[in-house]
Amino acid sequence: MFTTRITELFGIKHPIIQGGMMWISRAELVAAVSNAGGLGILTAFTFPTLEELAAEIRKTRQLTDKPFGVNITLLPTLRPVDIDGYLDTVISSGVRIVETAGRSPEPYMERLKAAGVKVIHKCTAVRFARTAQRIGCDAVSIDGFECAGHPGEEDVTSLVLIPLTADAVDIPVIASGGFGDGRGLVAALALGAEAVNMGTRFMATKEAPGHARVKELLLTASERDTVLLLRSFRNTMRMLKNPTAEKVLELEKQGADIHQLESLIGGRAGLKMLESGDVDSGLLSVGQVVGLIHEIPTVKDLIDRTIREAEEVVSRIGAGGLFQPLRSPTDVKK
Repeated sequence: MFTTRITELFGIKHPIIQGGMMWISRAELVAAVSNAGGLGILTAFTFPTLEELAAEIRKTRQLTDKPFGVNITLLPTLRPVDIDGYLDTVISSGVRIVETAGRSPEPYMERLKAAGVKVIHKCTAVRFARTAQRIGCDAVSIDGFECAGHPGEEDVTSLVLIPLTADAVDIPVIASGGFGDGRGLVAALALGAEAVNMGTRFMATKEAPGHARVKELLLTASERDTVLLLRSFRNTMRMLKNPTAEKVLELEKQGADIHQLESLIGGRAGLKMLESGDVDSGLLSVGQVVGLIHEIPTVKDLIDRTIREAEEVVSRIGAGGLFQPLRSPTDVKK
C-alpha cells in the first residue's frame, strides 16, 4: 500500500528512514532497520577516523544485504573535520546513498553523482529544499521544529513545513520531526511527503546502543521535556532537559562564548552519558516525539507495528487511494 517514489528510489519495502544519530547510528541499529524494510543510516562522524568508518560499513554489510546509507553533516564543529576524507571513504566503500545535512552539499555533488551516489539533503526551510533540488539532490528531508538535533532558526512545525516543501519541489520529500508511529506516517503521506524520518523513536529500541537508564528515561519523558540550546549562536539544538542542558541555558543567558560551553556541549560528554547511564551529565538530542514513546521494542517489531497501524488508519478513514507517489500542484509558485 505504501509504495512511493522514496521506496522505489532506494529499493526499500517501507517508507521509513532511520535518522542519523551521533553515537547511536551504528551497524547493529542500521542493519536492523534495513533488514526490517526501512532505510538505515550510519553517522560518519560517530567514527573518529576514516579507518573506523570503513570498518563499520563493512560490519553493516555483514549484518544486512539490504540498502543503507551514511550521514555526513556539514555543520560548524568545534574541531575541524576532514569532509573530503569521509566522502572518499564512503564512495570507495561502495555505499550509494548519502544523507547530507546543514550547509549545502553543492561543493561535493559532482563527486557524489559521478560515483553513482543518491543524495538526500536534510534541511529546515523551503528555500533550502529548492536549492537542494537545483543542485541535483535526489530527495530532500525536511525538518520540522519538533525534531531532535538542529531544527533551524525559523520555528516552523512539520504540519506547515511539509506541505509547503512538497508544493515547492518536484523531487520526493521525506518528513522529519515528530514521527514515531503509524498515525504519523499516514499524516506525513497526506501532507505530501513520501516517507518519514524517525530518529528519537529508533533510539528507544533494543538494537540501539545506549545504557538501559538512558532508554528508560525516554519512556518517562514527555513532549515538554526537551530544551533548545545555542539559540544565541544561531545554531539551535533540541536536547533532552537535564542538569547539563539547564546549565548551558544559564551560561548562554550570562553571555558565555562557545569556548566556555565546549566542555558541556562537546560530543564526548554525550557519548559518556550514553555509555555510563549517568543521565544528568552530557547532552542527549531528542525530539518532542519522545512523548509518544512508551516501550522499547525490537526494530522489526517497531516497523511492523508502524506499518500495521498506518494500514488500520487508512482503512478506517477510507483513504487507500490517496497514498500514491505525489507530484507538486501545477499552480504552485516555484
